[in-house]
Amino acid sequence: MTDPIYAIGDIHGQTGMLDAALDKIEADGGPDAKIVFLGDYVDRGPDSKGVLQRLIDGQSAGRNWTFLKGNHDRMMEWFLETPPRHDSYLLVGYHWLHDRLGGRETLASYGVTDFDRRQFNVAEEFRQNAPQSHVDFLRGLELSHTAGPLFLAHAGIRPGIALDQQAENDLLWIRQEFHSDSSDHGHLIVHGHTPVEHATHYGNRINLDTGAGYDQPLTTAVFQGRDCWLLTEKGRQPLRP
Repeated sequence: MTDPIYAIGDIHGQTGMLDAALDKIEADGGPDAKIVFLGDYVDRGPDSKGVLQRLIDGQSAGRNWTFLKGNHDRMMEWFLETPPRHDSYLLVGYHWLHDRLGGRETLASYGVTDFDRRQFNVAEEFRQNAPQSHVDFLRGLELSHTAGPLFLAHAGIRPGIALDQQAENDLLWIRQEFHSDSSDHGHLIVHGHTPVEHATHYGNRINLDTGAGYDQPLTTAVFQGRDCWLLTEKGRQPLRP
């Protein structure tokens, strides 16, 4: 059997869920377990700042952790630029501080709560409150990760394009074009981004986003080769197509 690789779905500011997931992984694979985080660490949940700090602490301690970038992480990263940058992949009329996206909850975790003013004023206070280590962490996130037969990315891939030629916007944002394609991509694609009721194996891809940003469970999985198990309170449970 190959060494196990663990993957954690979209965390969305849920520190308690993240701690529980890390505890399950350590119980199953020990403190040196290889973990790939699928992105979307921030927004919607109550403690995006705390989540980022947990991840940065693990990184600083030399844990065998790989961090992928999600679309929400990029929105936060771009809002911290001077001037703030808008993500054109959002629907018309949407921006990071829109009620449905969760940016306000992220800002509140950094002590920014006054939204009755211009965005550049909000962004300026945010830049003052956000530790440089958090900014650097967001800027250093990876877009994808390959591990043996697995290809891990936040949202998925664009079918028909070589995995090493995938565009950033697709890796962070793609949905329907990827979900509707049942072809073999050469690797098993492991992703999040689109919430599902429970982690699902589609044969050519596995979706691990189970809606933690909406107070649903955070999913943790372990892979050995292409075989997958979910980590639960009762231990490993196989996830099959």
